[in-house]
Amino acid sequence: MSNTETSGTFRVTVRGRFYGLTDQARRYLVDAQADHDIFRSAYTAEGTLTYDPKIDFFNLRYELRLAGDEPATAAGELGLAEAELFLRTMGFGHRDLKVNVVDMSGIWSS
Repeated sequence: MSNTETSGTFRVTVRGRFYGLTDQARRYLVDAQADHDIFRSAYTAEGTLTYDPKIDFFNLRYELRLAGDEPATAAGELGLAEAELFLRTMGFGHRDLKVNVVDMSGIWSS
């Protein structure tokens, strides 16, 4: 690893709103709502989906371990790409995606 390269553990939260959900997607979300409660969520490598009872707002939470010259930027880009892939695969229409990245390595070493 070069002197400018750093590594870390990053918690990436992708927030957004559901948009244009099909009846099938909405039924799935209603039926699975208890499994996606905020109090059951965690930051995981594969991501964790949580959403509000109105099925309006959602969060996808990822914990990523990356190295490189700008790992926080890369973590945000990767988290967003993973969220978009997940939403597309599940058939969940969405809008207004926002990404937040927290470097846990800095917090844990303080």
